[in-house]
Amino acid sequence: MGGADKGLQLLAGKPLAAHVAERLGPQVGELLINANRNGAAYAALGYPVVSDRIAGFAGPLAGLHAALSAARHPLVATAPCDSPLLPTDLVARLAAALADGKHDIAIARTAERIHPVFCLCRRSLAAPLAAFLTAGQRRFSQWLEEQGAVEVMFADAAAFANINSRDELAALAARP
Repeated sequence: MGGADKGLQLLAGKPLAAHVAERLGPQVGELLINANRNGAAYAALGYPVVSDRIAGFAGPLAGLHAALSAARHPLVATAPCDSPLLPTDLVARLAAALADGKHDIAIARTAERIHPVFCLCRRSLAAPLAAFLTAGQRRFSQWLEEQGAVEVMFADAAAFANINSRDELAALAARP
C-alpha cells in the first residue's frame, strides 16, 4: 500500500478495519483495535484502541500481547485489519477446538496453509508471550508451536485473504 495504513484504506466507502470489525464484532463480547499509529482514526470506528506494550515494533505477536493484556475476557480472538472477508463463524469454530481444555490457542487453517493471525488465545498466555517477545523472538509460528496450538480447518481460503496492495483492494471492490 506504499506505506499507507492498510486498515484505513477504503472499501465501499468504509475503512478495511471497519469491515473486519463488522464481521468480528458480533462474534465477541469485547472488540479492541491494536494500532500503533493513527489511533484517533481507529478510535473513530467506535472501539477502544490499544497500542503495543512491547517496544520496538515486535510485529503481530506484540499486537496479540497488547490485546491479551487489555482484554477483560478469558479468551481473545484476533484477526488482521486487512482481511475483510473473515468467516462469520471464526470465533465459534476456534472456541469449539478449545472446549476440551487441552489447548490454549486455536488457529485457522485452510488446505493451503495455516493462518496464525486468525487465532483464539487464552488470556493467561500474556506473561509467556511477553517473555518470548522480550527474549527477542518474533516468529508467530514458532510461538504457536511452542504453545501447542490446535489447528481448525476452514474450507474457504478466500475468507482469509489479506488486502496487501491497491490492485487487490480494487479487485475486491469490483467483485459482485
